[in-house]
Amino acid sequence: MKEITNSMLQRFLKYVTFDTESVDDNTTVPTSEGQFTFARYLESELSAMGLTEITLDDKGYLYATLPANCDKEIPVIGFISHLDTSPDMSGKDVRPRVVTSYDGGDITLCEKDGIVLTVKDFPEVAAYKGQDLIVTDGHTLLGADDKAGIAEIISAVAYLQAHPEIEHGKVRIAFNPDEEIGRGAHNFNVPLFGCDWAYTVDGGAEGELEFENFNAGSALFTIQGRNVHPGYAKDKMLNALRVATAIVETIPAAESPEQTEGYEGFYHLMSINGGVDQAEVSYIIRDHDKQIFEKRLAYMNEVADKMNAIYGEGVVTVEVKRQYANMREKVEPMMHIIELARKAMEEAGVTPLIKPIRGGTDGAQLSFMGLPCPNMFAGGINFHSRYEFVSLQVMEKAMMTIVKIIEGAAKL
Repeated sequence: MKEITNSMLQRFLKYVTFDTESVDDNTTVPTSEGQFTFARYLESELSAMGLTEITLDDKGYLYATLPANCDKEIPVIGFISHLDTSPDMSGKDVRPRVVTSYDGGDITLCEKDGIVLTVKDFPEVAAYKGQDLIVTDGHTLLGADDKAGIAEIISAVAYLQAHPEIEHGKVRIAFNPDEEIGRGAHNFNVPLFGCDWAYTVDGGAEGELEFENFNAGSALFTIQGRNVHPGYAKDKMLNALRVATAIVETIPAAESPEQTEGYEGFYHLMSINGGVDQAEVSYIIRDHDKQIFEKRLAYMNEVADKMNAIYGEGVVTVEVKRQYANMREKVEPMMHIIELARKAMEEAGVTPLIKPIRGGTDGAQLSFMGLPCPNMFAGGINFHSRYEFVSLQVMEKAMMTIVKIIEGAAKL
């Protein structure tokens, strides 16, 4: 086990050196060349390991197979992680460092620039006392989201290759681009993947197992004002920014991300742009409950109508879009796949933490594309930030959870 774990660490330390930041404004697939560079590297690694049916398509989606080692009728299951890192912070020139046997105190990431991961600001780090933590130098994110997942999946395959006594069916793995900007599943070839079900290995803390996510939508209010010289504006000017402010004041602040948790949905103000003549107000809308979600979408139209009743017909228009849906309705008829993962975690020494995702996942879109796909932990903490870290011991448990899922599937 020690050799496999050390190999996983070396894999991860290599993977995070690839600059794979996705770019929301780009229309290419993938949206950054670094993702393709990383995919080609993984393609070579999987080939060297002897995997079969390796396919890297022209959009940067990489698929491979660990063949079955027995003749039993066993469901084909898959494991998926994403190649890209978040554009929220630079992923270029990542310089990881391993803090061995973490002492439970503050971790200085960059002494020169005074960047410190403090227990006061991030109290969860103290729970990892005694473990080996991989951190940044404070100038980039780490990329555990989701290169930890990739390292864990490949290391689980290596573990099974080293232990042929563990019977298993055909296992498919896939690594996709552009998850961080919501496009990861858009070009995923579900028929080619050919699985009965799969798991994204893209969660956070140890034990996370998620098969519920937000229903997601967006609303973009466009406000047409009327600009005249302010010295002569009496009864003439219509300031689009004031209308924008009225929209924000109308939508309940108590139903914002900073005021909600658990299953509570929200309206999240993303941006206000423009000037006196024209302005835009952008929201994203989230709720786990489908009926409440539909009411939230309808409410955006009601707000526009209310503004037009006050300021004049046609002053405010709103474009409401649906983005993705709660995968629960697709996973719930197959709850044995959750039970399989839960049992696998326990066998790997992990306490399952089954909870809803307050966000989205490629698995949500894939579930509605015909591939039921819950999400399990990869171990990273403080994603998308300079304070991101991951425990090597938690990565090992994630790897063993994958092994136990594959082993358990052969016994269904």
